[in-house]
Amino acid sequence: MAMPIRSLTPAPRLAPLPDRPRRVLISTDTYPPDVNGTAYFTHRLATGLAARGNEVHVVCQSDAGPASAEVVDGVVVHRLRSAPLLVHPTMRVTVPTRLDRLFAAIGPDVLHTQGHFVVGRAAIAAARRGGVPVVATNHFMPDNLFQFGHVPARLRERAARLAWRDFRRVYNRADRVTTPTPLAAKLLADQGFTREVEAVSCGIDLSRFHPHSEPKAWARRVFDLPDRPTVLFVGRLDEEKRLGDLVRALPLVLNETDAQAVLVGRGNQRAELERLARRIGVEDRVIFLGFVPDELMPQAFAAADVFAMPSVAELQSIATLEAMASGLPVVAADAMALPHLVDGNGALFEPGDVVALARQLTCVLADDAQRARFGRASRELAMIHDHQASLARFEQIYDEVTR
Repeated sequence: MAMPIRSLTPAPRLAPLPDRPRRVLISTDTYPPDVNGTAYFTHRLATGLAARGNEVHVVCQSDAGPASAEVVDGVVVHRLRSAPLLVHPTMRVTVPTRLDRLFAAIGPDVLHTQGHFVVGRAAIAAARRGGVPVVATNHFMPDNLFQFGHVPARLRERAARLAWRDFRRVYNRADRVTTPTPLAAKLLADQGFTREVEAVSCGIDLSRFHPHSEPKAWARRVFDLPDRPTVLFVGRLDEEKRLGDLVRALPLVLNETDAQAVLVGRGNQRAELERLARRIGVEDRVIFLGFVPDELMPQAFAAADVFAMPSVAELQSIATLEAMASGLPVVAADAMALPHLVDGNGALFEPGDVVALARQLTCVLADDAQRARFGRASRELAMIHDHQASLARFEQIYDEVTR
């Protein structure tokens, strides 16, 4: 429940009291109601830290335009004035501002930034001026931005070099840098980032996402889905997710089994995917559920038989981890961090190889015993990504940088 609070007024920063809670300021360019992996992770980080007894503030862009401050789920959320993004009318961008007054009013012990764009950049600058230690987590890949910036394919390599140069300049100002996976850390090193980078999993709530014993037909009724073998995707319906491959694979799957593909999420590729499904004659087997509230996501996973992730730009993939924790086999593209999530719990396919994708999905759907083995292996692999362990490690890092 959200509760309005009065605007904070500048105050001198006092020395931390030994008996008060740790005060953490998290900066991010995306936060709920935004729907993406970084927004969900940041919300879970903020609320998780608050539940562990920390005083947590989040500074992010306004989802409506005007600046505001409110307490939501035990976290003080400071929203900065924003404006529509011209190249993507459904998105907004923060109006650049200095954050020194906000830092002075909050008096954080540590800043934990989730990005190097407008809010993160301003927060890091204010933290450096105010002597506040900075922990920086990277979720960025240039591929995630090309479609929003409408960057032509011939210019993407050069644009990526410029983007990485900017990233290095901003994140070199941090005291500690983390990223979700060892592969993501290697990616930074390959792009010329010479600082040490620690891999700290985004983590998932294993108490919420777990295998269900009731018949899948029950979960399918929640979403009014036909009771048939189901391939599930969860995420943004955007270019880098390569969902056209999944739609094109479905006719080949249907040659062997009476299946359907269920897509959870919103994005600018939905209309194109709907046209593709109609053109190849599978419009009745590709079901778009759109946005599904977080509280219903465990039921969405329970409705599926296999999880498909054809994306080529995942630094970890929280959705895949949640599917694994729910006991689903995984068929994923052999790209970026996804191969690290597939080990005896499913299969990989070469990105763009629709025939291989269809073959792997068919094999999983056609073999009940193998599907059950894969599901058990998925759950076991997901167990090492408990978000409480990730929260505890971040708290240790905060203590290390504030000594």
